[in-house]
Amino acid sequence: MITAAQLRAARVLLGIDQRALAELSGLSVPTIQRMEASETMVRGNVDSLVKLIAAFEAAGIEMIDEGAVSNSQGRGVRLKLDSAKAHLGARSESKASSRTRARR
Repeated sequence: MITAAQLRAARVLLGIDQRALAELSGLSVPTIQRMEASETMVRGNVDSLVKLIAAFEAAGIEMIDEGAVSNSQGRGVRLKLDSAKAHLGARSESKASSRTRARR
């Protein structure tokens, strides 16, 4: 399971807003907003949660469950540097080309 705090932290680690997360995961912005507004565990249908976690994994985010092996205790998120660099580099190139087109 994923908590709302993990969801927000993962999004911040990637440096993306709710709209970008919605695009990456194939979910709607209101769905992302509802998930982030959850008090503890993210509520949503299983398909939406699977899409969300898959999008984070593809972007290089590792969700750390309670009791999982890590340097500290508790839940959290971890950024896998190799895949995150590739993902963020592709997003930066996309944003740069969008800015160039907007200036024309």
